[in-house]
Amino acid sequence: MANNLQPGNGSSAPWTRRGFLRSAAALAVVPVLLTADPAVAAAELPDFPDEVGLYRSAYRNWAGEITADGLWACAPTDADQVLSVVNWAWRHGWRVRPRGASHGWSPLTIESGTTSDAPVLLVDTAPHLTGMALDSRSAVRAGTGITLEALLTFLEGHGLGLTATPAPGDLTLGGALAVDAHGTAVPAHGERRTAGHTFGSLSNLVLELTAVVWDADTGAYVLRTYTRDEADCAALLTHLGRALVTEVVLRVGADANLRCLSRTDIPAAELFAAPGSGGRTFASFLDASGRAEAIWFAFTEFPWLKVWSVAPTRPLTSRRVSSPYNYPFSDNVPTVVADLVGQIVSDAAWYLAPVLGNAQLAAAALGLTATLSADIWGPSKNTLLYIRPTTLRETANGYAVLTTRAQVQRVVHEFTAFYKKRLTAYAALGRFPVNGTVEIRVTGLDHPADTELTGARAPLLSALRPSTAHPEWDTAVWLDVLTLPGTPHAEEFLRELEQFLLRSYDGTDALARVEWSKGWAYTEKAGWSDEEVLGSAIPGSFGESVWGQAAGTFDRLDPHRVFGNAFLDRLFG
Repeated sequence: MANNLQPGNGSSAPWTRRGFLRSAAALAVVPVLLTADPAVAAAELPDFPDEVGLYRSAYRNWAGEITADGLWACAPTDADQVLSVVNWAWRHGWRVRPRGASHGWSPLTIESGTTSDAPVLLVDTAPHLTGMALDSRSAVRAGTGITLEALLTFLEGHGLGLTATPAPGDLTLGGALAVDAHGTAVPAHGERRTAGHTFGSLSNLVLELTAVVWDADTGAYVLRTYTRDEADCAALLTHLGRALVTEVVLRVGADANLRCLSRTDIPAAELFAAPGSGGRTFASFLDASGRAEAIWFAFTEFPWLKVWSVAPTRPLTSRRVSSPYNYPFSDNVPTVVADLVGQIVSDAAWYLAPVLGNAQLAAAALGLTATLSADIWGPSKNTLLYIRPTTLRETANGYAVLTTRAQVQRVVHEFTAFYKKRLTAYAALGRFPVNGTVEIRVTGLDHPADTELTGARAPLLSALRPSTAHPEWDTAVWLDVLTLPGTPHAEEFLRELEQFLLRSYDGTDALARVEWSKGWAYTEKAGWSDEEVLGSAIPGSFGESVWGQAAGTFDRLDPHRVFGNAFLDRLFG
């Protein structure tokens, strides 16, 4: 699938709009599952637990850059079956890779090039690990295979919700927690955190979790429940795929009705202006409402700005929405955009990136008006969830910059100015490495006190882990750049952005960390490959002691490295 997005793939057939949409749709569906021949399964996976069905499955990550065909897979019906599978894998030298929605970019599940004969077993969580129940009026117990949309729908039915969530509703809870998934929210001026909520990541809501871990006394893997005040739990809260969590209990609070205003009339030069410039800056919207997101299409002058605000009653101009995904022009690729993408990829017409950017902006501006989506209001999930699997699939880098609330506009300005300067310089050379968007979100940090649990610990490897050296840092600016897979010079350009961030925010007055689910550690040829970033910058951004504690915990809880792959082996040493 990924090769369809590469120029010169040997195919003489033109990349038509229909072909592009067909390929996008193929990525959006569940991978084909082929029931295993019992004799073949018995030969290749001897003594596999009888009660757990096996099948062959393809693997595709979000953008189709990491793919594998014919891997062995199973879908345990409960935690006990998960345990049986893991113990089988340990005894037979296999590695277990939990799979949720595969809505990620980085090689945390499998590496590119994994072959069908590799001793790698996919464990699908979404079919069965989906139980949900209220533990109390402020806590929900949920299986890690549940989707965020299902979780939020359940909570909404009980008058509960979250302050912020990732935009895709198809993410599984387990996958989201493994990479400290986040939304966009900080307190507006005068706003106070309400009970049961956090302005940090989803990982910061965990009260307890159940994981499969090694037990030296019995000489086997067992299910063990950890509470938030235990040291081992701190590593498992954001484990990057070095663990398998079957169930969690989350702190939750009262739901809120949110208004979401969209606009495309503020120039980037004003929205991303230097601090102190006045006017309609990104920080000014945070001050007013606390919740904002900018989507800036490449080579355009007017970003799509979304601003959420708490609104108990419907404003007169707002349209009430009773379900999520209220931007159909974004979920379903418009004809003009699909045609351009098809031409760019099939003809290697990368110079059309400015045309594509302006077409996407025009489609968004027109779509907001045509669908009456520029001013919507309803229960929180209906405005927070807005990305379906049918949206345009692009590759993405990702970083969080920890800073003070007062310095948010400075970080936004410095990054966007550098991005625009380098994009312009590349274009002058006839190079167009970005044909997607810059996306900017802002959150609080993972303060464990938000759980209202005495002794709660911060996630060790969350990008939102507070800095002990700089307790004044209370905010994170999330920065992503998206472009079509296979775009020439993309990795070179993204490396420049990464080096700028690591150099500019080195821990002196701000600190850059990678966003685990996305692209990072760029060489000029590939992501997740720069040895200095992998071996030094990333561990250093957390502190060697914290990084070492996390790595040591993973090795102790999984000494046989059943939960891992070659990339994670490199990352943790």
